Amino acid sequence: MVKLFGALSDDTRLRIIKLLDIGELCVCDITAALELSQPKVSFHLSILKEAGLIVDRKDGKWVYYSLGAGDLFTRFLIISICEKYSNDADIKRLENSRNARACQ
Repeated sequence: MVKLFGALSDDTRLRIIKLLDIGELCVCDITAALELSQPKVSFHLSILKEAGLIVDRKDGKWVYYSLGAGDLFTRFLIISICEKYSNDADIKRLENSRNARACQ
């Protein structure tokens, strides 16, 4: 429980959870949306993974992250965060980044 609530005690990690509610994302998508460096995002992702809130999947050189299934309590927390936490600017930056990449 301490790891779980510790992971949820940081604004950046809440922003990541909200982004992952959209669906599976790679680190480059998350860094673009949050306007943070890759090492900083990776640090926060490792904390979320260790707490059991997210899972990762490797595909070649890319690592993709998504929300973990977790137990009922953890899932309820994730749903509550996604419902209550607003980060429209992050989502807009994610969409812009994905659109720019698709055009190249």
